[in-house]
Amino acid sequence: MAHAAPASGALPRSGRKDARGTYVPPDILDARTHRMARIAVPVLTALVYGYWAAANRRGGGPVTGWNLLFGFLTALVFAVVFFGVLTIAPRLRRELHALTWAVFIGVSFGFLYNQAGASMVRSVGIPLLVAAVTFIVFFYRFYTREDAVGHRVH
Repeated sequence: MAHAAPASGALPRSGRKDARGTYVPPDILDARTHRMARIAVPVLTALVYGYWAAANRRGGGPVTGWNLLFGFLTALVFAVVFFGVLTIAPRLRRELHALTWAVFIGVSFGFLYNQAGASMVRSVGIPLLVAAVTFIVFFYRFYTREDAVGHRVH
């Protein structure tokens, strides 16, 4: 049983028009939700990171108090650095913006990789590769969405 498709433009668009007359989709999350997410996402990411680091260091052994302390201290340091990157990186030019994120992700990955018991050469080499790929991807993203000074292009 076939049904006819609606003609283009037959359904009303939801949202509003911007200054150029194009439709902007509705924002389903209000400003309060965005403020809460700006804090909650890095904190939850840091807790997952701390748990992961503690689990890697434990190597399947029993959970001890020192292991819990290590996990929470790792989460604390990760959260502080993550908030720092979220605060400082957007103010930088696009090259430094991408480099800041690449260093953060590379060091974070390298620390986790080292806690799993890998050799020092692998704990440096593979995170360097991850950081290089991260830099390329983020630089492309910022290059296509920002001007040379770092302001977002609409």
